[in-house]
Amino acid sequence: MSDLSPATWVPAASCWVGLIPSGLRWLRVAQREHYLPGAVDRFAARWWLGVRPNLPLALVAVVATGLSWRYALVALATAAVGVAGPIGLSPRGRTSPLAWTRRSRSLAAGWVVLEAAVVAGGFALGRVAFVSAIGLVLAAPAMDLVSLVQEPVENRLASRYVAAAARRLGVVRPRIVAITGSYGKTSTKNYVAHLLEGSLRVVASPASFNNRAGLARAVNEHLVDGTEVFVAEMGTYGAGEIAELCSWCPPEIAVITAIGPVHLERFGTEDAILRAKSEITVGAAVVVLNTDDERLEGFVDALDAREPRPRVLRCSVEGAGGGVRLVEVPEGFELRIEGMAVGTVTLPPGVQPTNVACALGVAIELGVPIQALVARLENLPTVSHRLAVGTAPSGVVVIDDTFNSNPAGARAALEVLARVGSGARRVLVTPGMVELGPRQAEENRAFAKSSIGVATDLIIVARTNRRALREGRASQGSLCLATRDDAVRWVREHLHPGDAVLYENDLPDHYP
Repeated sequence: MSDLSPATWVPAASCWVGLIPSGLRWLRVAQREHYLPGAVDRFAARWWLGVRPNLPLALVAVVATGLSWRYALVALATAAVGVAGPIGLSPRGRTSPLAWTRRSRSLAAGWVVLEAAVVAGGFALGRVAFVSAIGLVLAAPAMDLVSLVQEPVENRLASRYVAAAARRLGVVRPRIVAITGSYGKTSTKNYVAHLLEGSLRVVASPASFNNRAGLARAVNEHLVDGTEVFVAEMGTYGAGEIAELCSWCPPEIAVITAIGPVHLERFGTEDAILRAKSEITVGAAVVVLNTDDERLEGFVDALDAREPRPRVLRCSVEGAGGGVRLVEVPEGFELRIEGMAVGTVTLPPGVQPTNVACALGVAIELGVPIQALVARLENLPTVSHRLAVGTAPSGVVVIDDTFNSNPAGARAALEVLARVGSGARRVLVTPGMVELGPRQAEENRAFAKSSIGVATDLIIVARTNRRALREGRASQGSLCLATRDDAVRWVREHLHPGDAVLYENDLPDHYP
């Protein structure tokens, strides 16, 4: 039995109290990373090992936990670290609180049960303070373990919603357009829906509902009787996920917008990304590709070798030949279909013409008249926080590209920054790009370097990419601030009417 003297139960109870903020921290990380097993451990390593104030705290906690085998009171140090650290990762979150969904409640309950079992083991061993300290130190791995154990159960629970969605699709029988890509999925989906709305009854999956649960929910809640076309955005974090989506939501038309290093951290190589994304084309009658992307241009040969062979529609801005092309001309963009000019259009600021070309390809395949498409191109919808250009009450031009960031999109955003504003200053505010795996530092250095000559000032937010961005901007220097709110205050204090600011990416608050 344990010694329940104050020298034992006070440090043990302190560790139990420390589990509350620690559990909330790692539960938020799990939720932000879509409950992927292993994600919490990765982020725990980033916070404890990659942020300078936290590494000494981690060492204190580990050493104190070891010493508490003999000296129970030393576990008070472990408890203090569990309450305070990792410093910078708030239990409440800077930008969004933990959402208490059924999934998060289930994970939290499982984690509490596991930690309680660890504490019970401490009582059995007669080392309750020591074992309680271990439970606190291993709070992040414990969250991942519970997530891993619960994953099959969660998949089974989701299956009934997927089955209902499959039945609904079978009843309504819409023509299905499925869209994927490393970036540009949501924009292209919205463009497709807009172009079709004048001629067909269309429903598009809302927001970024692009995984198994989200897509099933989109079908079950939004697919109404009489829908002629359902536009489905499909995302993936690994091989086989899109194939599973297509097994119950089979596209007639499949679209791939781009292949790039987004999520390279998870996939390892861009070839692996292409293989995962290309699952969307299996069984499709028509495949629409952005062939300005070299990998997608190369993928055409693989499609041509298939039996049955799908119809492949090339869409581009830079390419030559047939398909759908938007060619930049002084008046805007000339639309060419199979080499024939059919009209000239002006696109809203910030719209990526390759995404528009892919959307046009879909609409043409579905039989929408060309002239109707040309007319609807004039008022394409913009996507919130994706290259949205506006003017603040102060007169400062603001480019909001904070939803996400990738190398191609970041370059396009800099091109917009170069064109707007009449003042002396053009400011780039960014935490850099994430989830680029081994290329992350290289891509951020290149991005910062390319901002020289465009941005008069570079404001680096947070720590994640600070070193790489500073190295890329070395010749002109930069300013480092802790949060985006700090950067916004700096902009308001230093910019004047006619100046311009680009907010490129908004780092999720579970990143250092």
